[in-house]
Amino acid sequence: MSGRRIGAVTFLVRDYDEAIAWFRDALGFQLVEDTPLGGGKRWVQVAPGMDATPLLLAEASTDEQRPRIGDQTGGRVGFFLHTDDFARDHARMTEAGVTFREEPRHEAYGTVAVFEDLYGNLWDLIERKTD
Repeated sequence: MSGRRIGAVTFLVRDYDEAIAWFRDALGFQLVEDTPLGGGKRWVQVAPGMDATPLLLAEASTDEQRPRIGDQTGGRVGFFLHTDDFARDHARMTEAGVTFREEPRHEAYGTVAVFEDLYGNLWDLIERKTD
C-alpha cells in the first residue's frame, strides 16, 4: 500500500511552550506548526526535520491525562531518534542538559544510548549501521 505514512504521533506535555523550548533547544527539533484552536488549545507540531514525522504536542487537560505525562509507554523506550552522526548529536544533547541513562553502546544494528526527555519518557538515540 503505497502513499501512506504516519502523519503525526501524539505526545502528552504539561505546557506547550515548555515542551517547544525543550525539543528545540535540547534536541534541535524544528517547530513545524503552532496554531491556536481556541479555549487555550493549540495544534503544535515539532520534528527533527521538516520531512520527518512530527510529534503533536498535546497539553494534558484532564485528570486521566496528567498522570500519563512522562509515562506514555509504561517505562519502556517508546521513541527512537535516528541520527547520521551519533557522536555529534550525543555531544550536543549532553551539552544542552539532556540526561542519558547509559554510556553509548555498540550493537549489531548500530550505536545507541537511552536518554530521558523533559518529562522522563525514554528515548533511544541511534545511529544505524550502514552496509
